[in-house]
Amino acid sequence: MSLMSGLFVGATGLQTSQNSLHTTAHNLSNIETPGYVRQQTLHADMTYNNIANAPVSKMQIGLGVEYDIVRQVRDEFLDKSYRKETGRSSFYEICQETTQEIETLLGEFDGVAFQDSIADLWVSVQELQKDPLSAVTKGSFVNNAAQFIERAQAVYKGLMDYQDNLNARVNEFVDRINDLADEIHVLNEKIHKEELGEQEANDLRDQRNKALDELSTLGNISYFTNADGATEVLFEGVSLVARDRVFHMDTIVEEGTGFYTPVWPQNMNTEVFIRDEEIATEFNTDIGELKAIILQRGDRRANYTDMRDDPDNADRPYANGSYRYSETELPEKLIPTSKSVVMKVQAELDSMVHSLMTEVNNILTGEKDAIDAYNKSGPTKDESLLPKYKKTDVDNGTIDLPKELFVRLGTSRYEVKDIGGTEYYVYKPEADYTTHADIDSLYTISNMKINPDLLKTPSLLGDSFLTDQKEVDHAKADALVDAFNKPFSTLTPDLATEYDYRDFYSALVGQIATEGSVYDSIVTAQQAAVHNLSDSRDSIMGVSSNEELTNMIKYQNAYNAASRYITACNDMLENLIQNLA
Repeated sequence: MSLMSGLFVGATGLQTSQNSLHTTAHNLSNIETPGYVRQQTLHADMTYNNIANAPVSKMQIGLGVEYDIVRQVRDEFLDKSYRKETGRSSFYEICQETTQEIETLLGEFDGVAFQDSIADLWVSVQELQKDPLSAVTKGSFVNNAAQFIERAQAVYKGLMDYQDNLNARVNEFVDRINDLADEIHVLNEKIHKEELGEQEANDLRDQRNKALDELSTLGNISYFTNADGATEVLFEGVSLVARDRVFHMDTIVEEGTGFYTPVWPQNMNTEVFIRDEEIATEFNTDIGELKAIILQRGDRRANYTDMRDDPDNADRPYANGSYRYSETELPEKLIPTSKSVVMKVQAELDSMVHSLMTEVNNILTGEKDAIDAYNKSGPTKDESLLPKYKKTDVDNGTIDLPKELFVRLGTSRYEVKDIGGTEYYVYKPEADYTTHADIDSLYTISNMKINPDLLKTPSLLGDSFLTDQKEVDHAKADALVDAFNKPFSTLTPDLATEYDYRDFYSALVGQIATEGSVYDSIVTAQQAAVHNLSDSRDSIMGVSSNEELTNMIKYQNAYNAASRYITACNDMLENLIQNLA
């Protein structure tokens, strides 16, 4: 090898070591940069020149070393596992957050526990039993009933407000998903342009991987890198980022609720998520914050009509006399199997309040037996059993219409009907559960108030405790006490334990606390799994200052060695020139 060739070989070593030092310095300067992946310099032999052929091997002279590539140090398997488990952890963190929020709402609302209003109402019922005609006991009963409704409505409104909060986050998450998709698409283009040459766009790849990390927390993603080096992304199995375009997600507003539903505009507004699919780790259906938000929010404001039962129990009546539905009458969506904790609590709370209100009303008006008979008359409902009063008798003052304590907004207890040519005031029953028609006829928390006449003049309640002979009707007062003492319902139809009104709410709070505890355990386990995967990723792609300083010393020594080699070649060449002169 000539001295000139030697100088060239030395120069390649000098340049390669210098570039390696730059890479090491770049690693050290980004040691605290989020999402940065350690870069590694790979060296390769340059082309060899053949100078002769020997019987054993070729006789070659090397032309030095070249700076081959600067690669990222990543493990694709760990990346995918980390992103999958991060998405799953995010899903259960939303579930945990929801149960904690609801537990707070149920346990204490604005400093006044709803449980206290139930206890106060029970005390006033006991006092009313002692003296049904006392103005004090009647006033206390009416006022405590009004307080009971007010606090029930406050808790229910808190649940609706939280639903609205979750709903707003749906739009925020959809917008963020679209932003990340746009970012990945732009980075794909930049990486493609930069890598048309020989340089690797590692910093841009870091940004793209960081975007994928965040996107994985929002939903179940899959991705691959095509031949052009672009990363294509699928969200819930549907293309989100393609090679040449981005398919944005959109939301539609559900009529009646105002709830946002994520859809794919390019697929004729097909919903992003399958609402009725089983949520299970084995199917990877428990991944992503967006899905968790939608499931926990639910698809409507639930009330007691959403409390459906198992078809196997269709022949067993509820405590209020109405029968459970047969299999053919059950709607498609059942609250007992609903994935929305908010809707389940709304339905369970309204179920208790509805039962209490209708039971108290029916006892006070003396119409309990007739309404129970009507409810038990089967799906066709025999309207001849409904309480009715001749209109002429009411109009001329011969009889007074019974006064209910809890009245429906915009719907009177009685409506005028012509029966056989005679007009009657007939009790207006609640609409059929399965049709959800005439929703204003329902005795629900959101459709209820205390009778303003009784609230203004509680003494009018005294008429309810007088018999036709104007004697004190202790039987009604006793019936009110019995109604509070006897079990009226289970928390949900799929449970066996029945509760009275005083214990139902405590059981409801306990149920949410138990569910929250389960989510706490799942979240703890998931966070541990994510932490372990993160540590494994960091051990491979993270920057170690000790390792980089060791590399810096190695490349510095290589640089110095190449420098000394060039100096030696230069001295030899200079000496040769001087001697020839």
